[in-house]
Amino acid sequence: MELVTFLLEFLKDPLTVIQELIHQYDNLIYFILFMVVFVETGFVVMPLLPGDSMLFAIGVIAATTGQLSIAIIIPLLIVAALLGDNLNYFVGNKFGVFIKQKEKILFLKKEYITQTETFFEKNGGKAVIMARFVPIVRTIAPFVAGAGSMKYSKYIFFCITGAIIWVTSITFLGYFLGQVPWVKANFEKVVLAIIIISVLPIFIKMLKKKESNNLQA
Repeated sequence: MELVTFLLEFLKDPLTVIQELIHQYDNLIYFILFMVVFVETGFVVMPLLPGDSMLFAIGVIAATTGQLSIAIIIPLLIVAALLGDNLNYFVGNKFGVFIKQKEKILFLKKEYITQTETFFEKNGGKAVIMARFVPIVRTIAPFVAGAGSMKYSKYIFFCITGAIIWVTSITFLGYFLGQVPWVKANFEKVVLAIIIISVLPIFIKMLKKKESNNLQA
């Protein structure tokens, strides 16, 4: 229960949570943030960790307090994302059939995998890059790539490209916007906006699917 509460608080206000972790653990924060990104991208059953909003908060902290070094955190989290993705890919490659037979494992629902498979079929290799910016899908995409027919030589190119674009773009966005007074004063609203924008493609897809089912009924 405490873990769930912590995760909800992390999702809601990553800035405050990260600052508290820095106060408590000092330089170990780099390892903690590394593990958050690694687990979110590497453990297919843990798709509900903060991603975009956490990167944005990291950029804000680096710009406003200097408690995090942008020169260290960006390459570190790119590596974390790559290691996580590769672990997830090979888990999908080895255990994909078994996991897809289960209706739910921890936070992972079978419908998430099905929707991500459809996303891959529609967008091909670039889906690996696009998935980086969509919560839940970003966690499941490497697994689906491994469980499907995407060759590793093709996957790794899109994986590296996506990791670099995702980490650098959102962290630098936080770094530069974090110095704007309005953003600092309304950070929770900004985080909420990031979350809404991130999950918007999922809701649009769900609405289209519901509309299609209604028309077929």
